[in-house]
Amino acid sequence: MSDHESLLSDAEREALSELGQVQAIPPQLALVVDDDRDTRDVLAQILQAHGIPCVQAESAMGAMGQLRANLRIGLLITDLRMGPESGLDLIREVRESERAALPIIIISGDASVKDAIAAMHFSVVDFLLKPIDMNTLVRLAREELGLDGAP
Repeated sequence: MSDHESLLSDAEREALSELGQVQAIPPQLALVVDDDRDTRDVLAQILQAHGIPCVQAESAMGAMGQLRANLRIGLLITDLRMGPESGLDLIREVRESERAALPIIIISGDASVKDAIAAMHFSVVDFLLKPIDMNTLVRLAREELGLDGAP
């Protein structure tokens, strides 16, 4: 036993060990954000059917709360058109937070070229237009979450 290990009690060494184990859990959840419940539910169900665990939020504020509370979220999939805050507002907030490096995929049904350019300035993984090519979304999500192999 080294000198610094002898300074710790058995309980402290156990607590440090447990902390190391918690931090070793890789982010594995996708956070699906859309103010339309049906769209959000369908996206989450399809992703889950392909082995991608999901949590959901109906607003930018709800999404930020989940991102702060759940470090297992490793991917944000967000609609662009939401209220009261837009998907761009959410992305801007994420990029200015402790979760700035989080991979983000944007989905939108009516994005303008201006919106797409603004989104790309925030270093998003991809910008998918509705109707969404689900094979592309699943592939991107699995890649970003490091989920290897077939679903």
